[in-house]
Amino acid sequence: MPPAKKRARSYDPAKTRAAVFAQFGHVRQAVRGLSPEQLALPTRLGEWTVRHLVAHIGMAVTAVHRALALPEPPRADAVLLDWPFATAVNSAAIDEFTRKVAADHQDLDAYLADIEESLHALLAEHPGTRLLQTNVGALPLDDYLVTRTVELVVHTDDLNAAVPGLDVPYDRQALAAATRLLADALAVKAPGGSTEVRVPPYAVVQCVEGPRHTRGTPPNVVETDPLTWIRLAAGRVAWKDVLEEAKVSASGERADIGDLLPLMA
Repeated sequence: MPPAKKRARSYDPAKTRAAVFAQFGHVRQAVRGLSPEQLALPTRLGEWTVRHLVAHIGMAVTAVHRALALPEPPRADAVLLDWPFATAVNSAAIDEFTRKVAADHQDLDAYLADIEESLHALLAEHPGTRLLQTNVGALPLDDYLVTRTVELVVHTDDLNAAVPGLDVPYDRQALAAATRLLADALAVKAPGGSTEVRVPPYAVVQCVEGPRHTRGTPPNVVETDPLTWIRLAAGRVAWKDVLEEAKVSASGERADIGDLLPLMA
């Protein structure tokens, strides 16, 4: 795991909470209209069907519930930027848990409604400073909610890819938070100042060792849109493919960042 920066950017807690509920609400509204045939469609996530994917989206949110049910850790021993590099931990257990949840909750709309209601109650009860024991270590609740925007945006994209014509919308604030966290993770993985990665309108980061740019147009520039960036960071698309499709522009000898991707395994 790359060493995380000591100082991460700050996120507005109220906006983060609103983003989590907004993106989860978009998913819930879409799932409500899915037919049994659509729920049985394959996804790009191995052997998971759409039903498994929806169950997992619910699980990504109830990770907050499960963490709050545990005793509060005595101190924080992780930072937000540690999280993207720990997402592959316990993948077998996650798969098993997902399959059980999918089998146990045939009414997915009721399942998601219960999650939404209980999350509102939990967040009203607990301050954002409350520490949670997470897969990466002890983090404040407000920080962990930023990671939920990444989970929700990535899996909303998985859902849209699996169901033709579904087109679940992306909440602007959720997309912004996910983009910024994953852009900052790249700067942690490849510290430096020779390459500028731009994901307008949400993020610009400097990364990759080499001569540091100080003024004017940087000699090494990568630019793409937020969804393409998130797909790259999450391993949903390959660097060479998005270059060929002109979804990414990369100029300069240090602009090939394909070997640094994906960030989330």
